[in-house]
Amino acid sequence: MIKRVVTAVVLIPLVLLLVLKAPLYVMAIVAGAVALLAIAEFLKLAALYGVQPLWRPTYGYVVLFFLFVIAASTNRVPLVETTAMIYGLALAVVVAPFVFLTIAMRRRELVSGYPAAAASVFAFAYVAIPMALLVQIRQQPAGAILVIYTLLVVWAGDIFAYFVGKAIGRHRMSPEISPKKTWEGAIASVVASVIVGMLWFQHAAAISTWLLQAGLIERRDGMFGLQQPQLVAIVVLSAIVNIAAQLGDLVESLVKRGAGVKDSGSILPGHGGMLDRIDAMLFAVPVVWAWSAWRLMQ
Repeated sequence: MIKRVVTAVVLIPLVLLLVLKAPLYVMAIVAGAVALLAIAEFLKLAALYGVQPLWRPTYGYVVLFFLFVIAASTNRVPLVETTAMIYGLALAVVVAPFVFLTIAMRRRELVSGYPAAAASVFAFAYVAIPMALLVQIRQQPAGAILVIYTLLVVWAGDIFAYFVGKAIGRHRMSPEISPKKTWEGAIASVVASVIVGMLWFQHAAAISTWLLQAGLIERRDGMFGLQQPQLVAIVVLSAIVNIAAQLGDLVESLVKRGAGVKDSGSILPGHGGMLDRIDAMLFAVPVVWAWSAWRLMQ
């Protein structure tokens, strides 16, 4: 527990500083590095299922994809940024199966080709795309506020699910996949995320003003006046983001449980692997991105 707290104390300020102050291309580089680490862990898990991963082709494809993300991050026209990301994502997803299946054809053991290609396609869609979407959220108007909102909602839900579930949890949610998760903890998680989301958006203008005066953001990165969404929208969005995050956690637990391991890695003391740390974000980020992109195009 002590290692977990120490790691969080060190990482959280660094993450917030990255979101607020770092140039977009730096955030894209960091997101790409995190994606590569998480994908490496995922492919190791896939190997425990008997799959022989396409290690280098997968890394190469992800690197090329994030070079596109880095290039796209230099554009400062919101609608153009979002449109470019949509087309780029669609192209990358459509092309990925053909690329990996073509590479897998070179294997002597043809029976290993399709599982390896499938693992690479899934790893790309599962990890790389959400990490790229996180960068694109930061590019949009009020991007800093939206990214921190996503982080806070996920973190709050995770913390309350753990402590409430441990204190009063009696009804197991999915005992075969994640024995410690309870319905009491899940409900507390949703409530916590909704409250934190509401408070964040209600004070978004004041927070944005303070960050602007402190030189941590530019005006386009904050949320002011008419940019603030209605309360009902915040409640619904926060609840959906939380549910998505909890599903993300369960999905990774399913993969690990099937592979017979507790953690995806050991890179983060007290937290396990990189995939363990971002599993909830991988499902939550696309929800926030879809909502923010929809608002932008209205």
